[in-house]
Amino acid sequence: MKSTPSMRLAIRSFAMLARTLLLSLVLTGTAMAAETVNINTADAATLDRVLVNIGPSKAEAIVAYRKTNGPFRSADQLAQVPGIGLKTVEKNKDRIAIGGGTAAAPATASARPAPAAAAANAPKPAATRH
Repeated sequence: MKSTPSMRLAIRSFAMLARTLLLSLVLTGTAMAAETVNINTADAATLDRVLVNIGPSKAEAIVAYRKTNGPFRSADQLAQVPGIGLKTVEKNKDRIAIGGGTAAAPATASARPAPAAAAANAPKPAATRH
């Protein structure tokens, strides 16, 4: 079969379309894989949406565990939540971020005590006799 100019154009167009589609899929997969969730601050709906094999009831269990026991120190600690096993934690390692339950204080504030704390820690003057 002899190739015609219109066939060559159709093949080139199809090849360009296939490359564009492939690139779009790669970029979409990268964007989806990059989504993480801070298990110390996220609400149940976000945990349900981002984490694999975590539905609404397990997401609520994570929030309840966090409220009772304080912030998670590691992703592995999720396995202590009822209904969540180590396999589920392993599947989600790349999606889990760990951070404190509250915002960090500015660096300058931690370098020196607050005025009230400084006054409380200041040496007391010696008592004088009259």
